Amino acid sequence: MKFDFLGLKTLTVIQKTLDHLRQSGREFSIKEIPLDDRETYELLSSGQTTGVFQLESAGMKDILLKMTPNRFEDLIALVALYRPGPIGSGMIDDFIKRKKGKVAVKYDLPQLKEILDETYGVILYQEQVMRIANKLGNFSLGQADILRKAMGKKLDDVMAKQKEHFMAGAAKNGIPEKKADKIFDLMAMFAEYGFNKSHSAAYAYVSFQTAYLKAHYPVEFMAATLSADMNDTDKIVKSISECRKMKIEILPPDINESGSEFRVTGNAIRFGLVAVKGVGQAAIESIIEVRNSDGPFGSVADFITRADSRKVNKKVIEGLVKAGAFDSLGISRSAAMNMVADTLNGNGKTKNTDQQSMFGDESSVPDADTAEWDETELLMHEKEALGFYITGHPLTRYSQILAKMKAKRTSDVEVASDKEEVVLGGILRSVKKKNVKSTGDMMAYVTLEDDEGSVEVIIFSELFKGVNMLIKKDALVLIKGSIDRDEKGARVRAREVVRLDTAGLNGFKRIEISLPGTASSGERMKEIRSLVSEYPGDCQLYLKIRLNGIQTLIATDIGLKPDKMLISSLETMAGSGAVTFS
Repeated sequence: MKFDFLGLKTLTVIQKTLDHLRQSGREFSIKEIPLDDRETYELLSSGQTTGVFQLESAGMKDILLKMTPNRFEDLIALVALYRPGPIGSGMIDDFIKRKKGKVAVKYDLPQLKEILDETYGVILYQEQVMRIANKLGNFSLGQADILRKAMGKKLDDVMAKQKEHFMAGAAKNGIPEKKADKIFDLMAMFAEYGFNKSHSAAYAYVSFQTAYLKAHYPVEFMAATLSADMNDTDKIVKSISECRKMKIEILPPDINESGSEFRVTGNAIRFGLVAVKGVGQAAIESIIEVRNSDGPFGSVADFITRADSRKVNKKVIEGLVKAGAFDSLGISRSAAMNMVADTLNGNGKTKNTDQQSMFGDESSVPDADTAEWDETELLMHEKEALGFYITGHPLTRYSQILAKMKAKRTSDVEVASDKEEVVLGGILRSVKKKNVKSTGDMMAYVTLEDDEGSVEVIIFSELFKGVNMLIKKDALVLIKGSIDRDEKGARVRAREVVRLDTAGLNGFKRIEISLPGTASSGERMKEIRSLVSEYPGDCQLYLKIRLNGIQTLIATDIGLKPDKMLISSLETMAGSGAVTFS
């Protein structure tokens, strides 16, 4: 007898979700979930399965949308079908058409209905092959297993003998020879793709459990998923993106609220201190111990004074500041960073200064009102400290441009066809330039990252010559190219690379500026008119005025040309995100 023991991370996710529920006073048994739960099947049918075991790939989501599973047997079948053989043979499309009633389900013999009814007449499982052999051909279960192995491994000599046995048994059961021959050939054809149903059912059950938790306890489930994926940046990025789609707020780590791992705070998820780079377990345990024994930290200075400097050094504190761990204390990150620099020397130990006067009166701390870093710098530091963004994303301000250009997400590349043309927007997270030996010209391999993951892009020498000035780490770019797929996966061959902030601007016909009533004074309107007059063009300007809860849209007679500097200047006047295009 053979046993397979699989170390599934998903089981840890389930347990962590239950722990979160228990901590909030809700006891729940995962073994008692109903397998006919409507909300779970609605979630599965919507394809919103990021984090759901076996069902989170882009390809699987696409099949879920087409299949709309509504019973547990569909889920078992789906796990068995999502393999190269069935995908390549068209079995999945055939299965879905049968389930949807687009193709009639017919059985060559009435006896087959009982065996194949749950898979809509398709021979999908190895157990079905064995049952057909047993019921129609009078095989014992042991003999049926020999037939299954022979069909799966295409053992022609064994198959020939097994066919004689099957035909003889079918004849005794009164089955016409032609039908018996056809059924045996069908068994042989499908056995090539046949999957072990018991294996598929076990996986489908874990899939259903995770889907159920996500449907009914989304915050707890996503917190558990984030904790389990803490060492995988790409998965964390995808999970954060999923949380935003689910309207779950992601909060930065906090020195007074965070534990080591992710925590549930109402309808939000609080990052754990372990997420901050350079903050080891010893430092985390020290911070939590001091906080538990002496109470919450009241200020950056209080934290520096009470923390064990042997474990919580300058680098650790700076990482916490950049990650936003001191935000709840009412001080900007830039001011907090200045305080750390002023308070600690290069060795991470408190300076030998008059600490009583410095820390005794918080109002005496210099630069406490220092202006916050601008969005770009704040996000840069956040990425440096965590490896990903929490409070925002550099691509957000370009969402209209990306939508207009019909840009795909990096996660879409996974299921795109070979040679398919794609447009992608993102940040160049790594750039590797190399010489082409045959010509001596330069080319580049870059990693393009967006808010759902990353993908490798190849920029060949001919294109690289014209765009080499753009190919720099952290550059925001729009890339047009085609999918290059091999056995290792998919990457993109670039055909065009342009700056994201200027991509496609000329195609817009209308620009709107949203202004609160306080910002629509005569003086401010003069400033706006003066500014836009420097960029004449065909894009009509509209003003959206909000005053006393009433919004008014005003069409102007001004035509302008969208430009990066114009947008930046207008948003300086009206606020970030106030300028939109259509």
